[in-house]
Formats: sequence, structure tokens, C-alpha cells
Amino acid sequence: MFSLTVNSPKPLSLSTPFLPSHPHPLPTITHKPNINPRPISALIIPPSGQRNQQYSSEPPLQQQLYQPFRPPPSPLPPKFRNLDINSKLEVLANRLGLWYEYAPLISSLTNGEGFTPSTLEEITGITGVEQNRLVVAAQVRETLVECSLDSETLSYFETGGAELLYEIRLLNVKQRADAARFMVRNEFDLKQAQDLARAMKDYPRRRIDYGWDKFNGDSPGDCLAFWLFRLAQEHAAAAAEESRIKAMEKALEVVESETARNVLVEVLEGKGFAKESVIDDSVTVPLVRMKLGEVAESTKVVVLPVCKAEQREFEVEAAPWECSGVGDFGVVEAEKDWRRWVVLPGWQPIAGLERGGVAVSFKSGKLLPWKEKRKYKEEPVLVVADRGRKEVVVDDGFYLVLSVGNGTGDEGLIVEKGLTLKEMGVEKSLGMVLLVVRPPRWEDEDQLIDED
Repeated sequence: MFSLTVNSPKPLSLSTPFLPSHPHPLPTITHKPNINPRPISALIIPPSGQRNQQYSSEPPLQQQLYQPFRPPPSPLPPKFRNLDINSKLEVLANRLGLWYEYAPLISSLTNGEGFTPSTLEEITGITGVEQNRLVVAAQVRETLVECSLDSETLSYFETGGAELLYEIRLLNVKQRADAARFMVRNEFDLKQAQDLARAMKDYPRRRIDYGWDKFNGDSPGDCLAFWLFRLAQEHAAAAAEESRIKAMEKALEVVESETARNVLVEVLEGKGFAKESVIDDSVTVPLVRMKLGEVAESTKVVVLPVCKAEQREFEVEAAPWECSGVGDFGVVEAEKDWRRWVVLPGWQPIAGLERGGVAVSFKSGKLLPWKEKRKYKEEPVLVVADRGRKEVVVDDGFYLVLSVGNGTGDEGLIVEKGLTLKEMGVEKSLGMVLLVVRPPRWEDEDQLIDED
């Protein structure tokens, strides 16, 4: 027997003879290219458990990923939707229709057709200010329709009242509806609508003011009455008695709740709050935490020089006594130069503080004699004092005094009760404490949002 060696890569078949090995070179084998290759669009690798399954060589049906564009509903009334540009301009120029119907044409021309407010003013005679008022007022009216405002109130704004609706644009939907009813019922003009909107927006921020809890924040009349009530206290601080009485009388005309009315009557008769009164019977000095952005939102602010408690009485006595706004822009000027100042909202306890006011910064609230231990917090505080009221009176709260240490470096300013000072024989202080301010925080349980 002998063995055969096959060197040819060609597969053997029955017709292929068995030949012995020979030295001749083997023929070169080439692959014939595919003249019409199938294009490959993607390589799909199936999961391991499915790789043995048979897959069709036909490409899968393409999914319909494109969805036809559906434009949002047009804000234009049906009768104005198919108008060309010239027809829209004619409607505006001749005021063809109700004001809230043709008001959306302004947005249609400025946003969609490239018109500017000045160009529209030249063509239609509607000023840029009035254009903005019409567009915004129409949007406000639409929200009132969506919240199912009664037809009697809505009918009042059929042929006019856009300027009134424009003023309540910053209120939420419920407040807008309440304000609209109140304005219609009391036949408000533009100035009264402005005051109402400002009062409703401002009311939630005035929690520390005297009598705040006696007014109903859900009542437009109470919000406006409280705003006038605060205005009356500012007139009282400025010794403008006639203006104070006028503001109180206006507050009584619009107030709605009985508790708020009682407060106004007592104050008007001289039985209630005065400038020297305390905020609450159980708290002699109000403690308040500032809210972020509260100064920017305040209609009135107080600018005070700041002293450090560890600098003893020297800075308090040297700080400027008077600081006031001068000129058309209200530029603040002080009687002397000072390095450190603070701007606080015009809260009621300090709103009338014109001379002698000073803010003393304490590194920790532990130096304050609060009854509740939870207020001994490791955070800085500002103590606002009136240096014009240095005499210690037993019934009048707290005073800023010098703490005489034992030589260990503990000397500095502290806040002490009037009764304690009287018992110690102290009759003069550096000033009476009006307010204690805690710093704002991004997240704090004491800070409530307007909706709360």
C-alpha cells in the first residue's frame, strides 16, 4: 500500500481522479466578484438567544417616523382667520369688531408678518403702548373666560375695560377673577385698578406688619384696605394727619371683612395702633427673616448705617444720624462718610425712622435674650435701634447697652430687657431696639411662598 497526498484546495468529487504527488505548481484560485452587490443599510446583531433563528433577507418595512405638523389653534376669531394683510390692517385702523377680537391681529402682524409697533402705529393709529395693552388685556380676558367667570362681569369688558384688565396681569387666575368682580362692582378707574393689583400682590409679603392677620388675603377689598392702612401709618410717621385720615377713610370704603373693619375703626378713633406700639401683645420686639429679593420688591426702603457689636459703643455713637434721598433720582446722602450700610424693606416698625436709626450686626443670635431656646441659633442677626430713644422705660421692650465684661475680652454690645436694666439701676441706653432681622436663606421653613 502507499499513501496519497492531496495538495489541491479544490474539493474532491467522484469524478476527480486520485493522482500521486507531483512537483508542478498548483493553479491560482481567484474569486469571481459580485457584479450586482446588494446594498447594506445596517448590521443587526440579534440577542444571543435568538442568533440561531432564521431571518428574512428582505428589508423590514420602514416605520413611519414623520408625523405631519399640526399648528396650534389660532387665537384669532373665525371671522378674522382668513383675512389677508391689508384686510387685517383695515380692521385695526377702523376698529371693526370688539377690542378683544381684533387685539390678536396685532400679534399676528408683528410676529408673523414682520410689522413693527411703530409701523402699525403709522398705519392704524394705535400707539405702541396701546398695542401692548390690548394684546395683554385680551390674554387676561381669555383666562377669565376659561375660569368660567360670571357673564355679568364679562359683559362689562365687552366694549371697554382693557386698561383695567391690563393692570391685573401679574395676578394668578383666581386673583384675576376676584379682582375683576371687585372692580366692576365698585366701578374702578385706572388708578384704582393699579392700587388694587399692587395691594393684592403685596399683601402676602407683609406678615409681620400690625393687624395683618385681621385682614383676609382672599378678599380684594381687604387687601386694598390693608395697603391703605399701611399708607396711613407712613403718613402718621411723617406727621401728615390729613393724609392719614384720608387714607383710613378710603380703607373703610373698600374693606369687606368685619375683623378688618374693626381694626380700622379702632385706629381711626385713636384706640388702636400708634407709632410707638408693639407688633403683638406677646412679642415686644418683632423678629423677622428677610426673604430673597424682598428689598427689590418693596415700595419703600430704609437705609441704615451698620455697626459691629464687638466695637462697643464707639461706632454706634459715631455713625451718621440722618440719611435721606435728594434730587429727582432720590440720591441717598448722609451727613458724614461711613463705610458700612444696609438697605432694609420699609417694614412698619422702622418705616418712620428718619433720624438716629442704626443697625448693629451680631455674630450670633445667642446674645439676644429670647424666651424660646430654639431662637438661640448660630447665625448672624441685625438689631435695628433708635438712638433717639435712649431712656429706659420698664414697659418698653428691649434696649441696646454695653456689656461690661470681666477683663476676658467679652466686652461688647448686647440687647437687654428694660425691666432688667431698671432693676440694675440703668436709666440710659444706646438706643431702643425696634426690630431684629435674620438673614435670608435659599431654603428655610420660615420662608413661605406667595401661594402659601
